[in-house]
Amino acid sequence: MNRLFFDFGKPLGAIATAILAGAFVTSVPVQSCSLSNSSTPPNQSDSLTNLDETTSIYTHFAFKLFSTIQQQQRQENIFISPASITNALAMTYNGADGTTQMAMAEALEIQGMSLDEFNQANAAVKTLLFDEYEAVEINIANSLWLNQTASFLPNFLQRVTEFYQAQLNRLDFTSPTAPDEINAWVREQTNDKIHKIIEQINPDDILYLMNAIYFKGSWTEEFSEELTQELPFRRLDGTTQPHPLMLQVGNYSYLENSEVQAISLPYGNGQFSLYVLLPRETVNFDQFYQELSAEQWTAWIKAMRRQDGMIQLPRFELGYSIALNDTLEQMGMGIAFSPNQADFSKMTAENVHISAVQHKTFLEVNEEGTEAAAVTSMGITRISLDEGPKPERFSMIVDRPFFMAIRDNRTQTILFMGSIVDPRPSN
Repeated sequence: MNRLFFDFGKPLGAIATAILAGAFVTSVPVQSCSLSNSSTPPNQSDSLTNLDETTSIYTHFAFKLFSTIQQQQRQENIFISPASITNALAMTYNGADGTTQMAMAEALEIQGMSLDEFNQANAAVKTLLFDEYEAVEINIANSLWLNQTASFLPNFLQRVTEFYQAQLNRLDFTSPTAPDEINAWVREQTNDKIHKIIEQINPDDILYLMNAIYFKGSWTEEFSEELTQELPFRRLDGTTQPHPLMLQVGNYSYLENSEVQAISLPYGNGQFSLYVLLPRETVNFDQFYQELSAEQWTAWIKAMRRQDGMIQLPRFELGYSIALNDTLEQMGMGIAFSPNQADFSKMTAENVHISAVQHKTFLEVNEEGTEAAAVTSMGITRISLDEGPKPERFSMIVDRPFFMAIRDNRTQTILFMGSIVDPRPSN
């Protein structure tokens, strides 16, 4: 689950993102206030007009975010939920103004969209993701947790409730049970995959924005447990470790070239898929990731063709955690974290800034399918390829580090993405 937490207050607040198998969660704590009923509902026609543009923008943001993280953690497993992170950032963007708004727009690459267009498109994506699916369970939830001593602008609260269906919760941040109330919501929305995102609340914190996403998908064709066998998995340092590799033979969307083998493993009726990109053994691992971009990803996806073959894929479970402050600052959002420069005057009349962003994830891939969850929370604190001849049957053995992504094929939204360098259980 991916959770993004924004903390605004006098001392530095905290922003946390958590991703667990099968769930995404975003939560935002904010102060209670009265809401006007004059909000305008999303325009579905305008939403769909901007849908393709928004998903393309978010794909670029996802790979830019992933690349920034991977450069710092190349020898570690990485697993993030771009969908959860962008959802939480989108809600926060609604409260930004001036140079802070411009910096966030540049980081998200939405400079050419108005705020209404941006919100409409986000609402359309969520609506399409909330459809009924065969053998796939997906839940996306947003909540705002408001410090009852702070005040927020009605227009900001209206936008996040109308376009992001965020649940408003007014809370006494001085109460010792306040973190428990927020964490209980997280557990519920992530199907108990993420138990805690808030350790403690500073009395001066005024807002938590939370997003949770839960995903559980069964393979269209399940792997047979009888065919799973222990085989050597070669790590980055060249050493090998026996690990369970699942095996399946079938007809898949597949691509191979001099750089990579790529496969799409569908869930349910095929709207969602797990994409696995396996660099060729002759390709340098670091070079592969340096060249992996949204444009390269899109080209490889479009070049895939149906083909008979055999896939062997690790059965694994992993947890991941990262503080995203430095990453987002490197991507141009530094001003939003600055106590002296941040401008969130469209959110509250108080002088506030983003203080911390934490991201935690969990993923499980087995013979039956995949479960993934993500939570992102943000806290706000007062300041003091071309098609060729019909190919032969392919063989793709994922016995070395690989890239993976879970994607909604209808909207082209990347829910999760990561680099798996060692599939052994996380400690």
